[in-house]
Amino acid sequence: MGPMKLLHFSRQKFYVFLALISIFLFFIRTSSTKNHNEHSGNINYECLRTGFKLLDADFFNDTKMLEIENGVKELNIPISRANRKSVASVNGGLENPSYLVFSFAWNIDHAPNATERFSYPSLSGVQRPKSDEDIAFMSILELGQLIRTKLITSEELTGIFLKRLKRYGPVLESVVTITEELAYKQAKHADQLLAQGTYLGPLHGIPYGLKDIIAVPQYKTTWGSKSFKDQVLDIEAWVYKRLKSAGAILVGKLVTGSLAYDDIWFGGRTRNPWNIEEYSTGSSAGPAACTSAGMVPFAIGSETAGSITYPAARCGVTALRPTFGTVGRTGVMSLSESLDKLGPFCRSASDCAVVLDCIRGKDPDDLSSRDILLTDPFSVDIEKLTFGYLEDAEMDVVQVLHSKGVNMVPFKLNYTVESVQGILNFTMDVDVLAHFDEWQRAHKDDDYEAQDQWPLELRRARVISAVDYVQAQRTRGKLMREIRENFKVDAFVGNATDWERVCMGNLVGLPVIVVPTGFKKISDAPSNDTRRRTTVTTGIYAPPDHDHVALALAMAYQSVTDHHKQCPPIDDLGPNDSIPNPTSAVVPPRQLR
Repeated sequence: MGPMKLLHFSRQKFYVFLALISIFLFFIRTSSTKNHNEHSGNINYECLRTGFKLLDADFFNDTKMLEIENGVKELNIPISRANRKSVASVNGGLENPSYLVFSFAWNIDHAPNATERFSYPSLSGVQRPKSDEDIAFMSILELGQLIRTKLITSEELTGIFLKRLKRYGPVLESVVTITEELAYKQAKHADQLLAQGTYLGPLHGIPYGLKDIIAVPQYKTTWGSKSFKDQVLDIEAWVYKRLKSAGAILVGKLVTGSLAYDDIWFGGRTRNPWNIEEYSTGSSAGPAACTSAGMVPFAIGSETAGSITYPAARCGVTALRPTFGTVGRTGVMSLSESLDKLGPFCRSASDCAVVLDCIRGKDPDDLSSRDILLTDPFSVDIEKLTFGYLEDAEMDVVQVLHSKGVNMVPFKLNYTVESVQGILNFTMDVDVLAHFDEWQRAHKDDDYEAQDQWPLELRRARVISAVDYVQAQRTRGKLMREIRENFKVDAFVGNATDWERVCMGNLVGLPVIVVPTGFKKISDAPSNDTRRRTTVTTGIYAPPDHDHVALALAMAYQSVTDHHKQCPPIDDLGPNDSIPNPTSAVVPPRQLR
């Protein structure tokens, strides 16, 4: 749900790697299980050493290696097979969650008032624009005011966004399933409730989209993969139930990269609305692109390692990766139970606050979710905050917030752990393989959309030892302690797509909000008059359980800037500026989940 790889294999090295694995497995299958003293002449110790070398365990002598090989056959393999039979026959991690629950909280105090809702600002004088285009780019609070004052019905609003999904979805390759029948049913119900005097809140009657790893009954949940493109799960995901109870209207299942890896899926590759010659990056490609293009007012995406931050930055939208555990994940395809997070893609930070307020809370079936006490971000006194800025921070953000009374200080988050990216790779890849063990064993990875992504990584994960996985988690704990000790500010601002920072933030569970801060000219522009742009963004990071601080600072910045209000040029690309041939499109430098 997102990463650039720490280790890159050339094609030649990959084939050598597979050959070594084949030799090792061949030896395991064919070597004698009888007493090695009786048949020692038949043992190919060179093959055995090669196998142990793959596990970085070739320090054993020949006798010990043979003892281990016999022990693996007699004990390890039967136990492993029994465990697989018990819990690993269903892919995607939807059943039998791990009870090794990741604990990230810096404070473990009980939060008795954690479910208290935020106080949203009241808008007055909001008028219905004349064009559907202008309506499509209004904020959630503005659209909610139109519905509440009956200047537009939910059914009308739903029709506007369904048309946009049908029109631009094929262009951006960003939509998997349009849930038209369900959407109109929910919209009519929302209008009926309002007519009866029942108003459910700011999401009442507001359309939205879900990343297609989130289950909705009677509709396909494809996980973006050819292996599962016809899959229908009879599950109501917890986040879908929360949004439905708030009166929101599901209009579409939006693209996820195949098995939540990058932006390639079984139907194509999702594009960036600001520059359709680029891809969106990150597996939350559909939520980012569709929100950016005004195809939905907001969408729910997910991040394991970069898949909220990267596509939000590429597509120029405001998006929140919340504190780990803030949003329940029941009914959502799992990659790593200690890394996966759900969060909103929106027009603005205030919209993110509205959506977060609706979807946060304890999910009884998600062992890692919690009721987290968040202060109302709309009432945070930012003048009492100390806000750090890193060397790569967008200085416009620093200057704007300083002018609004925030105490700005230069800052560097120090830690000694050197293997941050490697810890994330070990953690994620082993966890993913546990959730897709049967998929790999059935050779379904041979049909995967991009062979240099999950297939390669998960084959490598097969030979990560349990000891090395546990050592990675111990090192992760050290990282968490060091980050806590050195987080000396209320929040800090810096590049949202720095890969080391993405890995660190996900391992520790830090919230971050991606904020648009401007635009640059694209390279190799087809003409001087092109409206295509490269979006410029930054990230505002806060400690765990302090999402409200990041939201408040982002709202303060956006209160005096309008970068987040700009619309991409998908209808008016400029002279000689047409949709490119997919084969000529620019390939992004990172592959994210």
